[in-house]
Amino acid sequence: MLKKLAAAFGLVMVCVSAWALTDKQIAEVESRIQPAGKVCLQGDSSCGAAVASAGGAPKSGEEVYTSSCQGCHATGAGNAPKLGDAADWGKRAEKGVDTLHKHAIEGFTDIGMMPAKGLCMSCSDEEVMAAVDYILENSK
Repeated sequence: MLKKLAAAFGLVMVCVSAWALTDKQIAEVESRIQPAGKVCLQGDSSCGAAVASAGGAPKSGEEVYTSSCQGCHATGAGNAPKLGDAADWGKRAEKGVDTLHKHAIEGFTDIGMMPAKGLCMSCSDEEVMAAVDYILENSK
């Protein structure tokens, strides 16, 4: 009987000690189990102040080409026309610059694989169009 009473007492002590955390220990635990971030939708005022967008001035066509386009358009990967290939770009330019802009922004898979915005999801439509213009200008 004494053993059962000691075991019950020990169990109660373990349970009580789990609840006996100090305020500092509770704060430490709470800080460790915080989510890594939170999702805020545009117009949701519960997330705090709006964050300024990074980047500043728009990127030039050459900057967009160098950072996002040259991986395919310098090597011809996925049947991409190479920068400087006047014949290949000439055929495409016959469709009109507006069509080339549209294909670059929306993607085009008729001949090869042109993903939307060349996978530069941080690029604006205007920056993508500037990259197309840069490629055309340097492929005459």
